[in-house]
Amino acid sequence: MSLFFPVSLLCLCALVILHGLEAVVHKGLTYGERGSDLGIQVFQQVALSRPLENVVMSPHGVASILGMLLPGAHGETRNQIIRGLHYKKNGPYRMLKKLHKALTKSNQDAVLIANAIFSQEGFPMDASFEATNKDNFQSEIRGLDFRNPGGAASEINNWVNNKTKGFIPTLISPGMLDPEMTRLVVLNSIFFKGLWKSPFQPWNTKMRPFTRGDGSVHSVPMMSQLSLFNLGMATTPQGEKFRIIELPYHGNAISMLIVLPSDEDTPLSRIIPHISTTEVQNWSKVMHMRKVQLAIPKFTADAEVDLEAPLSALGMTDMFSEAKADFMHISAEPLHVSKALQKAKIVVNEEGTKAAAATAVIVQTRSSPPLLKVNRPFLFLIRHKPTGTILFMGQINQP
Repeated sequence: MSLFFPVSLLCLCALVILHGLEAVVHKGLTYGERGSDLGIQVFQQVALSRPLENVVMSPHGVASILGMLLPGAHGETRNQIIRGLHYKKNGPYRMLKKLHKALTKSNQDAVLIANAIFSQEGFPMDASFEATNKDNFQSEIRGLDFRNPGGAASEINNWVNNKTKGFIPTLISPGMLDPEMTRLVVLNSIFFKGLWKSPFQPWNTKMRPFTRGDGSVHSVPMMSQLSLFNLGMATTPQGEKFRIIELPYHGNAISMLIVLPSDEDTPLSRIIPHISTTEVQNWSKVMHMRKVQLAIPKFTADAEVDLEAPLSALGMTDMFSEAKADFMHISAEPLHVSKALQKAKIVVNEEGTKAAAATAVIVQTRSSPPLLKVNRPFLFLIRHKPTGTILFMGQINQP
């Protein structure tokens, strides 16, 4: 029998609306931006491997789940996570605690961020690992009997369903839980329901053509309005121009950025590799308030992503290796991550946005109200402006 016990690492994501939040800054980048950069890199790999599909992820969700594992990691396993997240080596927990406080500082029932660690009943988990997660992430700690995979999966899915208000009813299957070997399931959930600051009127929604990534044209319900938006244009190092438009949610702390290549023949795959939190910061320098005739599709998208391959490609390999994983600060038992998973979903309509997904940006020009039709594949990001955290991100090929 193997001496290595897998940690099932699972992340589900949705959206968050936040206000009155403090920025957590360190050497120019907030901790939210540092973690988001890693999540954006994961998104880039997934999106470029699925160029004609809808992809929805939470960059912040990826960073959160790694942040929860970090206090249990040791040696090179810890170093790889620290490097991936671009955190300070000597313990980022004070800053992570401030970031989590900022992102959860809301009295709105529409906002919910939750974390949990489910452990095998009787598993000797290190007290300091538990305490660090409770203190920094307000993590629930619960015992489960993984020897009954069906019952354990049901309880975990009930937690997920409850924390996302039914938006993500199922995250894991019993087959993901090894009845003999599973010791931990680490969970992060983010739920968001935001109303547009400038809502779209339903009677202005019309069926209009949308050109998908494969070139086929389909009629989709397209929302439209004439209103003031932050609009701009940016350019990749290769000279590819793209427009960015910012759609704020009520309260102004969070907004959706939509990114649309200026040239209809430019695929998103030429824009996505150049997205980073620094790049998103720079967009504010080229964006200006303009009256815009905006047309954007209503859309619903969801995705499930196995995080092992993209995280490994970014240098975090040891945590997935039975031979190399070092989580000695969780338990004396040798542990490794057996599964890393994220589910995300987003619904965008005339009133606003609900649940799990991320941003798209659009950009600029002219003195008369420009007509901006988002009628071909676009990128979106949902960004918490006070901390720079990218909560959700996605590419939409098929509204």
